Amino acid sequence: MTTTILALDLGTTAGWALRGSDGGITSGSECFKPQRFEGGGMRFLRFKRWLTELKTHADGIEALYFEEVRRHASTDAAHAYGGFLATLTAWCEHHRIPYQGVPVGTIKKHATGKGNAGKDEMIASVRGRGHRPTDDNEADALALLYWAIETQEV
Repeated sequence: MTTTILALDLGTTAGWALRGSDGGITSGSECFKPQRFEGGGMRFLRFKRWLTELKTHADGIEALYFEEVRRHASTDAAHAYGGFLATLTAWCEHHRIPYQGVPVGTIKKHATGKGNAGKDEMIASVRGRGHRPTDDNEADALALLYWAIETQEV
């Protein structure tokens, strides 16, 4: 039996990649942009509900890895990331799922050989593994999943 792993690129548009217990990999990106008449915290409640649905669909998650971002393009981006991170870590603690943040440069270096690789290089890297990511968020999550599989003995 293979360990079920979820890899996340956190953000308003979150990339995700899941290796199921059968070893198959699925991925995508999910938008958590605030809706017109929603309060500020609703995006995080929708994110939490989405995580729970994904866990149910996967029949459980045994390990979770997320992209650890140290610098943000704006204050708003930093606040959003912090909210997603707080929601994610609390959710993992509640469900007793081990989680680990992985620096962006570590993921990029593993995927492309360059710690400062651009979006196109990251997309090309996962395409080289047979995936067709819809955007750079999904590509980053796939690259993170491969990092976890190939370096973390999971």
